[in-house]
Amino acid sequence: MAKKTEKPDPEMEEFQAALLRSVDQAMRGEYAVVHTPEQIQARRRGRPVGSVKARPKVQTAIRLDSDLLAVLRATGDGWQTRVNSILRERFAMT
Repeated sequence: MAKKTEKPDPEMEEFQAALLRSVDQAMRGEYAVVHTPEQIQARRRGRPVGSVKARPKVQTAIRLDSDLLAVLRATGDGWQTRVNSILRERFAMT
């Protein structure tokens, strides 16, 4: 019984060649940095230093009249920050 030789699939050959090129590029560090286990272990967990505010804001719930809330929201994005500024000015906390 003679073995039948299959014709190689050109699409599969191209996929394999592309995969090998990709692995080769990654190993050389062309498109991605390859981290060693020591580098991974040395990374500190959590937020980067300096990315946390000294006085973080606290989430709260406040009940406002619907017409007042509509006016505040109509001022656009950042209306909560503007309310915070208005309250700080009112209570002389600036």
